[in-house]
Amino acid sequence: MSAEATNSVTPGPMPGAVSGPVTPTAPRRKARPRIDLRRLGRAALLGPAARGRLPDAISHVVEAHRAHHPDADLEPLRHAYVLAESSHRGQMRKSGEPYITHPLAVTLILAELGAETTTLTASLLHDTVEDTDVTLDQVRDQFGEEVRFLVDGVTKLEKVDYGAAAEPETFRKMLVATGNDVRVMSIKLADRLHNMRTLGVMRPEKQERIAKVTRDVLIPLAERLGVQALKTELEDLVFAILHPEEYAHTRELIVRNAARADDPLAEVADEVRGVLREADIAAEVLIRPRHFVSVHRVSRKRGRLRGSDFGRVLVLVNEDADCYGVLGELHTCMKPVVSEFKDFIAVPKFNLYQSLHTAVAREDGQVVEVLIRTHQMHKVAEAGVVALGNPYAPAPEDPADGERVDPTRPGWLSRLLDWQEAAPDPDHFWSTLREDLAQDREITVFRPDGGTLGLPEGATCVDAAYAQYGEDAHACIGARVNGRLATLSTVLRDGDTVQLLMGQDPASEPSREWLEHAHTPAARIAIQRWLTAHPAQAESQQSETRIAEDRTAPRPVGVPDPDAAPEQPAVRPGTGHVLADLPGVTVRLARCCTPVPPDEITGFAVRGGAVTVHRVECAAVARMKAGGRAEVGVRWGETAECRVTLVAESFVRPHLLADLTEAMASEGAEIVSATVEPPTQQQVRHTYTVQLPDAGHLPALMRAMRNVAGVYDVSRAQPQPQGG
Repeated sequence: MSAEATNSVTPGPMPGAVSGPVTPTAPRRKARPRIDLRRLGRAALLGPAARGRLPDAISHVVEAHRAHHPDADLEPLRHAYVLAESSHRGQMRKSGEPYITHPLAVTLILAELGAETTTLTASLLHDTVEDTDVTLDQVRDQFGEEVRFLVDGVTKLEKVDYGAAAEPETFRKMLVATGNDVRVMSIKLADRLHNMRTLGVMRPEKQERIAKVTRDVLIPLAERLGVQALKTELEDLVFAILHPEEYAHTRELIVRNAARADDPLAEVADEVRGVLREADIAAEVLIRPRHFVSVHRVSRKRGRLRGSDFGRVLVLVNEDADCYGVLGELHTCMKPVVSEFKDFIAVPKFNLYQSLHTAVAREDGQVVEVLIRTHQMHKVAEAGVVALGNPYAPAPEDPADGERVDPTRPGWLSRLLDWQEAAPDPDHFWSTLREDLAQDREITVFRPDGGTLGLPEGATCVDAAYAQYGEDAHACIGARVNGRLATLSTVLRDGDTVQLLMGQDPASEPSREWLEHAHTPAARIAIQRWLTAHPAQAESQQSETRIAEDRTAPRPVGVPDPDAAPEQPAVRPGTGHVLADLPGVTVRLARCCTPVPPDEITGFAVRGGAVTVHRVECAAVARMKAGGRAEVGVRWGETAECRVTLVAESFVRPHLLADLTEAMASEGAEIVSATVEPPTQQQVRHTYTVQLPDAGHLPALMRAMRNVAGVYDVSRAQPQPQGG
C-alpha cells in the first residue's frame, strides 16, 4: 500500500519527542485538536452511515471545511467517504489501524488549510484506484471529470520510484502533472505529512530514505507552492529523523525559553496592541513561535539566543491600507530597525507570499521582528495555492463557459512547464530541477516598462534575458543595470532595474560562455538546446575563442600583433597634413593620442629635428611642460587626410569581428593595425588604427561601428601617459 506508517505521533524515532515546538505563553487562537485516529478507527469499523446522513468519522473534516466554506455542499464528501470506506474495508495500516484513517487524516489536513470541496473529495479517494478495485471510470461516473483528474494525478505520483535510476523521468512526469493542476501536489504533500507524522516504527534506514526525499524534493516544492504550514512541519519532522542530536538540543532550548518568567515577545505584543488601540486601528496581534528548524538556523547564525529570537509578533488587519497604517504607527511610536524593513505587499514573493516585515528594538537591546498582513494574506501565507480554491474555475464574469483558465498558478510553476518541454533529455531536466529547487531565495528585478521578473538569488543578466524573452534571448547583446552598461554576466540584486539590449539579427546565436553565467533552468536549457542543435557553430565559437586567447594572451597590452599589418609613418610624405612654426621640420602625429582635425593640438621638438604633435589634453603634454620642454606652434593644414585610433567595446558574439571590419570598410576607413584583447566576462575590447581620406568622415565611421550588433561603445583612444 502507498501509506506505510504506524500510529506514533512523534516527529521521529526519538522517544518522548513532541510533534511541534513548545510555544511561549501568549494569546493565541484556540487550535483545533489533531485528529483522533482511534476514534476514527472505531467509527470506520461501524460502517458507512445511512444515505443522506454524514458519517461520524468525517465530522472533523466537515467542521474544518465549514469554517472556510460555510455554504459548501457536503454530499460529495459523504459519498466519497462511503466509497473509500467500503473499498478499503479490511485493509489495515502497519499500526493496526483501519486503513481509512489515512485518507481521513490527509483530508483533514487539507480541510484545515481551506481546500475546496473538489480537492477534499479527491483526497478521500486518493488511494482507492491504487489499492482497491475502484477504477478511474467509476470515479468519473460518480464524481465527475475534475475529481477523476485529481485522483489519477495523485495515483501517478504514488507510483514514483524514488530510486536514482528512475528519478529523472518519473519526476518529470510528476511535475508535469503538478503543473497541470497544483491541487495534485497539494494532496501529495498532505499525504506525505501524515505519513511523516506516523513514521515511528519503520526501520531507521527506511525512515532516513523517506526523510531525504522529503527534504530534497517535497519540502522545496511546498515552499514554491506557498504552503508554509505543511512545509514547516515537514522540515521539523525531517530534522528530527536526520539530525536527532541537534533536534534534541533545539527542543531543549525551546523548552527552557518557554519556562522563562519574562517574555519579551509578549511584552512587545502588548505594547503594539496599545499603540494600535490609540491609533484606532482594528488589528489582531499574535505571537508566532518559530518552528524547530527556524530556531536551529537562528541559533547557528547568532550563537546565544535571547527571548526575542524564539518567535515573531504578527499583526493582522482587514485592509491593505491598514498594513501601512500599522507600519507608520509602529515606526513612530517604537524604535524601528530600518534595515529590517521589507515590503512583500508591493512586490509579492514568487510563491504568492505577501506581508510587511519590520523590526523594533527594546530598551535591553533585543530586537523583535514584526509581520504585518491582512487576514487574507495570512491565509495565503499559511496555505499558499491550497487557499486559492479551484485555480481553473472561470471567474463569475468570465464568459468562457467552463473553459479552464489558470489565474493563480505561481509564476515559477508556469516557467517549469515551459522549460521541461525544452529539456534535451530527462537527466538534464532532473539535474537542472535539483539546482532550481536548491535555490531557496528569490529576488525581484524591474523592467524599464514597470514590469517585474522573479529570479533566484545569484541570477545574472543572462537569466533575466531568458526569463523575459525565452529563446529570443539568443539575440541579447548586453544590458543596462540601474542605467549603467553591464555585461551579461553581471549578478543582479533585489530591486535592480534591468534593461536588456537586443540585437536585430534573427539568426543571432547564444555564446557557450553564457552557460557559465546562467543559473535558471530556462536559461541553461535554452542555451544548451541551441548548442546541441548547432554543433558546428558551437565548435566554431570555441575555435574563435581559442585563437583569440592564443594570439593575445602571451602578448602584453600595447605590444602590437606580429600578424597585423605593419604600422606606417604617421603622416605620408608630402601631405602637408600639419604645419609647424619651425620650417623644414618633419612633423609626426603622436601615437599616444592620435590627433585629428579639428582637435586642438600642440607640438614638441624631439630627437632628430622632428616635431611630435599631441592633442592638448594628452597626459604627455602636461608631463613635458613640467619637464621644461618648449612647445612648438602647430596647426592643421588644408589637407584633411588623417589617421586615428579608435576603441570599440562590445559583447561577445560570433562573427562580430567580420561585421565590424566590414562596417569600417564601407565608410572608407583603411585599417592600419588592429588588436583584439581576450574576452573577459562576455566583453571584448578592440583597438583599431585607421586611415581616413577626410577627417570629416570620423563621426560617420564611429556611428557605423556603434550600429554593429553587439557593439555598445566606440570612442577615440584615450591619451596615454607616455610621451612622443
